[in-house]
Amino acid sequence: MGDQVSRFGAVEPEELPADLRERIEVIAEKSGFVPNIFRALGHRPAELRAFLDYHDALMERRDGLSKAERELVVVATSGANHCTYCVVAHGAILRIRAKDPELADRVASNPWQVELDQRGRAIVDLALALARDSARFGEEHLAAARAAGLTEDEIWDVGAITALFAMSNRLAHLTALRPNPEFYGMGR
Repeated sequence: MGDQVSRFGAVEPEELPADLRERIEVIAEKSGFVPNIFRALGHRPAELRAFLDYHDALMERRDGLSKAERELVVVATSGANHCTYCVVAHGAILRIRAKDPELADRVASNPWQVELDQRGRAIVDLALALARDSARFGEEHLAAARAAGLTEDEIWDVGAITALFAMSNRLAHLTALRPNPEFYGMGR
């Protein structure tokens, strides 16, 4: 594959429909680069648009989990699914949002053993239960999250974010998506 972004090629922002190009440009302006996920999914604009809409609906909410807790779910899910792209990209965001240069690496490498406060542990355990063996997911997982103080809305956040990133992880595997080099040094 060499330096290829994806085994299905890549689309540059200027090749996207205007609405997508504008959304990607805002992200690129903030980060200083175009994340490869947008270049990889860009050859199917309707799917990229749907992905961004659902991503933003979950990850940009003002209620429920904090922004750092949302990224904690993404990194735990992506680590459990061995998704290099999402671990690297969202690990960078978690480092920044949690103001902790080590947390993302610890969560991604062994989310079951990383030391977290009771709330963080409940969030990660809930995400892992759904990500790893969703057919066995049940009331005991919900009861543990409630006992740790998560609200019904926060439990939904964890589940929906886990589900979205389980899909994203699989798309990254399908496309052999490469992380942008810029992600590796962010938040360190």
